[in-house]
Amino acid sequence: MKPIKYLIFFVLITTLSLQAQVNDTIMGMPVDDQTGLITYQNVVEEEGSKKELFYRAIDWVNNFYANPVAVTKIRDVETGRVECRHQFRITYKKEGVDLPAGMVLYTAIVELKDGRYRYTITDYVLKKATRYPVENWLNKDDPAYNEQWHVYLGQIDAFTRDLIANLKEKMQPEPEVEEDEW
Repeated sequence: MKPIKYLIFFVLITTLSLQAQVNDTIMGMPVDDQTGLITYQNVVEEEGSKKELFYRAIDWVNNFYANPVAVTKIRDVETGRVECRHQFRITYKKEGVDLPAGMVLYTAIVELKDGRYRYTITDYVLKKATRYPVENWLNKDDPAYNEQWHVYLGQIDAFTRDLIANLKEKMQPEPEVEEDEW
């Protein structure tokens, strides 16, 4: 009888956990329940002190962005915070040719503590005469819905996942090089 109780408990917990994950994503995009904004956030365990991780984060900024000084809004080793504001181009296809559809601005934050860091990429807005939140593209019931919105969201997702992979790679400690004794 006990194995059945455990099985039912496991199935219930798994179902609830999957339901929570579904509520956190709309059209494959992670949406923060509290703010309603598309937000990529994760805590990553990585060896190193807060200061070492900070210098790795700065190295990442300097290598990922073409103009890191203009992009970086906060570089604070004491609080362990690096904040960047940047933009990237989205495109649409017309007759097989990629054409510019606009610039998407976003905020990337890296918060550092001993042995771990947290990244948050959020505040995506389309640069227009006014700033247009890209979360509007998640609403397929909108009378102004355009099929391209799904493509644009895919481009945002691909760009952000590339940014995260690049950050994780740069945040790893460099392998120690053994000196060749001869």
